[in-house]
Amino acid sequence: MNNIIIRKADSQDIYLLHSISTETFVQTFAEVNTKEDMDKYLTERLSLAQLATEFNHPDSVFYFALLNNQVIGYLKINTGAAQTELKEPDGFEVERIYVLKEYKGKNVGRLLLDKAIEIATNRKAAYIWLGVWEENHRAIRFYEKNGFSAFGKHIFKLGNDEQTDLIMKRVFN
Repeated sequence: MNNIIIRKADSQDIYLLHSISTETFVQTFAEVNTKEDMDKYLTERLSLAQLATEFNHPDSVFYFALLNNQVIGYLKINTGAAQTELKEPDGFEVERIYVLKEYKGKNVGRLLLDKAIEIATNRKAAYIWLGVWEENHRAIRFYEKNGFSAFGKHIFKLGNDEQTDLIMKRVFN
């Protein structure tokens, strides 16, 4: 997996972003949520129009993980007003890290997280934070291994289902 490249998504990538967003979200959560809730979420939150709006926000940036020119995962980061919760000027949010199922456990998520940490450090952020579903134990362990600790909770609405996310933070020195 040494050939993985992390690159910033550009305006021509919106269809690619829609495809990887939908595929990875379904792979990650379809088995543990109803079809109705998944369909509603995909229609409202991961539609092409919604992703284009997010992509064009000046405080949001998307990155792709590529292997042999194929997108195998992606990252969305938010600063300033684009942050979904804290919105503190010295904060830096990782809103999404998703990796195709067949590449989980192969360091792709780590490379995407490293990219987010690199950017946050370069921007002199005081901390980096994210929300992760309290039932996603694998992701929670991943973030804990990478220096994050839970400090709060919030509601994440998946379709009509209100789920609890842990809010995790990694403070920089």
